[in-house]
Amino acid sequence: MKLVILDRDGTINHDSDQFIKSPAEWKPIKGSLEAIARLAQDGWHVAVATNQSGIARGLFDMATLNAIHDAMHQAVHRAGGRIDAVFFCPHADASHCECRKPRPGMLLEIARRMNAELAEVPMVGDALRDLQAAAAAGARPVLVLTGKGRQTRDAGGLPAGTAVFADLAAFAAHLAP
Repeated sequence: MKLVILDRDGTINHDSDQFIKSPAEWKPIKGSLEAIARLAQDGWHVAVATNQSGIARGLFDMATLNAIHDAMHQAVHRAGGRIDAVFFCPHADASHCECRKPRPGMLLEIARRMNAELAEVPMVGDALRDLQAAAAAGARPVLVLTGKGRQTRDAGGLPAGTAVFADLAAFAAHLAP
């Protein structure tokens, strides 16, 4: 199976320090929807792995998160693509759960449910925690320079073998020429 795992905020859509708390606040990064469509049309299965501590913080509820993800699915579908699955961690950082990135639990669950080996699976994100989760799970870390990506690159300390792309569209063009 050709599988790619994408972070959400800062990779697919614009991030916010105040969290994305409603479908109206979810705004795709230019080219990201078309990039997902390109991957899907080239036979890639697309999964999203996203930390959503806004639930634990009481900033939004599950119904709102589902509405945000529904808006994302619809936008990707209108662009000609699909997202096969969305996995999320609803816990706060202080919970020390296994599913919150940078821990590998969410990626390992994706691999289990999708019956995939992570060794050749790219995990694309804009934050160090995305790359660390990829490395810990045995996936291939990929940094995009959208969202917090430039700051992440400039801070250094990236896992060995991290590939870097300007954005999700540049990554998709590399993966699905």
